[in-house]
Formats: sequence, C-alpha cells, structure tokens
Amino acid sequence: MDTLEAKQPKVTGTPNDTAHKALDRIPETTLSQKEIEDRLISARISMLLQCPFYGNLACRLEMRDATDWCPTAATDGRYFYYNRNFVSALSIPNLVFLWGHEVEHCVYDHFGRRGDRNPMLWNIANDYIVNDDLIEGGVGEKITLVEICHDWKYRGWTSEEVYADLFKQAEEEGRVIDMSTLDVHLDMEDGDDEGAGGNGQEDGDGKGPAKYTAEQKREIKEAFKNATIQAAKSAGAGKLPSGIKRLVKDLVNPQISWRELLPQQIQSVIRSDYTFHTPSRKGMNEGIWLPGMDREQTIDIAVAMDTSGSMTDDMSRDILSEIKGVMDQYTDFKIHLFCFDTEVHNPQEFTDANMDDFMEYEVMGGGGTDFDCCFDYMKEQGIVPKKFIMFTDGYPWSSWGDESYCDTLFIVHGGGYGGKIPEAPFGITVPYERKD
Repeated sequence: MDTLEAKQPKVTGTPNDTAHKALDRIPETTLSQKEIEDRLISARISMLLQCPFYGNLACRLEMRDATDWCPTAATDGRYFYYNRNFVSALSIPNLVFLWGHEVEHCVYDHFGRRGDRNPMLWNIANDYIVNDDLIEGGVGEKITLVEICHDWKYRGWTSEEVYADLFKQAEEEGRVIDMSTLDVHLDMEDGDDEGAGGNGQEDGDGKGPAKYTAEQKREIKEAFKNATIQAAKSAGAGKLPSGIKRLVKDLVNPQISWRELLPQQIQSVIRSDYTFHTPSRKGMNEGIWLPGMDREQTIDIAVAMDTSGSMTDDMSRDILSEIKGVMDQYTDFKIHLFCFDTEVHNPQEFTDANMDDFMEYEVMGGGGTDFDCCFDYMKEQGIVPKKFIMFTDGYPWSSWGDESYCDTLFIVHGGGYGGKIPEAPFGITVPYERKD
C-alpha cells in the first residue's frame, strides 16, 4: 500500500532549486570580500541588540563564501554559506532576515526530519514555517528581492503538516507545486559521506559544501541544540515567534512521559513522617537514637477514562495495564475507577483483595464529554482521592471541573496540528503517547 512518504507529488525543480528569475538580474558585486563580511557582521550585531536569541545563534555559524555553488545562502549547522552578489544586493535588515532564516533551519533540525518525504516539497514546507516565524517575530525585514514562501494560512503549523497540505494539493487536487526556496537546503541525514575529512572538508574541487561523517553530523546537531537552550536561557523567550517559543519551551523543559510521571504522581501521595517505633540505624553505634521514617503505604486514587468516542480499545488496555503495573508495587491501595462521557459509567473500587479483576474491567460509554460529571460523582459518593487521574482527549463541553476539589493529573490524547494538546487550566497536563 502506498504511503504518504512513498508517493511522489507533482513538484517541479530539484531539492536545492532556488532558480528565481530575479537572481539573474542581480549584478556582480563591486564590494571587496572584507566589505561583504562587514555587512554580514553588522547584521549579526543588529540581531544581538534587537533579537538576541537569533543573534547568539547566528554568531555560532562561521561565514563561508560559496558564490561558486550557492545562489543565495545555506547552512549545515556549522557554516553560514553565502553568495557575495546576493548579500551585496540586500539591505542590513534583509540580511538580519537571512541570518534568521538559516538559524531557524538549525533550530528546527530541518536537516534530520525529512525521512522519505519528497525533498523539494519538504524544503518548501520548511521555508513556509521559517519565513512565517521571522515575519511574525519582526526579525529583520522580509526579503522581497526574490519571491519567498509565505502564507498566513500556515501560521502555527509544523513542517510535517505544511508538507501534508502541499502534498494533498499536488496529489488530490492535481496542482503542480512550482515554487522555489529562499536558500539552498543541505541534506544532513545520517550517513557517512565519501571523502569526509576529520573536521568536515569541502569537495576536492572546493566547489561545494563541507562533507561530514555520520558522527560529525550528530555532533553538529547536538551542539546546536545545546546552544539553542543556552541562547533561550540567556536571551529569554518573551519576544520570540510562537513556533520557536514552543520549541524552546520543550527544549528547556522537556516533557516527561506520562508513563514516568504516573508512578511519580502516585508516589507523591504517600505521606512520610518520623517515628521512634522504627528508629534510624544511623548513630546507633555511638549510642545516639534518632527517629526513623514512618511511611504511609496506602494508595488512594481515582481514575477516570473519557469514553466519549476518541479512546480506542488499544488505548484502554494500554492505560489499564500501566495502572496495574504501578499498583503491583504496593500492597495497600484503593483505586476508584470509572468511565465517563456526559455521565459516569461502570464505577468500581479495586483493592488488593480484588485486583485480579482489574484487567477484566469493562469500558463503557460513548456519548459527549462533560468533565463536571466526574467531580459531581465523586462528591456524591464521598470520594476524596489523594490524586485524581483523568485520561481524556481534552475537549470538554464546558469546564475542566472543580479545581479546588482534589489534585488532578490530566493525561491527554487529543490534539490538533503538530500533536499540540489542550492544556488544563489547573492541575498537571501531560500528553498520552502509545508505546512503539
């Protein structure tokens, strides 16, 4: 069966085609090499003052004249390749935009995310994302010397989503995608390049970009990722475009897996205190008696499964299996489990006495989605859990429930473009992900 990646959409040009007609009208520059570099340095200084996040990262890229093979600009995460004539024809604010364009390709790791997608269409999708960010964030001035990919339709999308949309236009609607990217997109997929030198060497004739081994590519990628984190911490993310801000947030505060978070949250409800009934062994040899830890081992939680129609049988089994796995660690527990849509279904209480029945629990429901019914049910039944865990798609009809009733963990399997999930206004929200 054909997959989205395996099909070849109707796209003209080559992956690195920047054959803008306007480029033919750009005259050969009369500026010296030093003057060209001074213009690029001036643009970087402007970035450091006006948009330090971009400026810090731009300073990591070593400038390299690539006029012989590059019509505009390019990057591989280590070098900023440029065409002298193109740089000469741009204003300083335009050059800020150009620097920002190359920086974002590195930040988003557009080199390593293509997979089996059509290279040209993938490059176009990347440019839509990058140019949208820069224009939204006011990073320099939009380049008009050549036509660039920009459409507010794609604001807030990911490259994968833009690619899918362009692919649909090409395959289902019969449209031929005849566009060009602003810059040359270098293929940095893992794999050893023949002739790659220890520090990244140019082709033998000096007419192409540097070649790297697979290990060097991974090192470049990791180094830029770390630099991005440091740039975000030092410059702040307050004025960044929304797409970059989300990415930086994920890098600085990586999202923990719900499978890791769930046992941590359950463990957090176990109270600890000091008691002389179990004195600490520390100091006994010296005749010093100190109180030891007295841990309350009772686990008392409530678990609600949103069965409004978006949860599959596999997800239900996955969730029940994870909860049982955590409970197997304890000998004293109470689990209030129920399903819900607009009302609560099949509420049951599990303890160590009937835990063998847990995996036979029947999932019920399938109507709308009302989070309030969960809290109303617990109040009516006098259930006050130490932790309330809700598996949901994150789209309630009205409110997310009673914030003040109990500590709540929302594990959300819904989401729109790019896997972005709805976030609860209280408690902890973490995305649901299936095991590979």
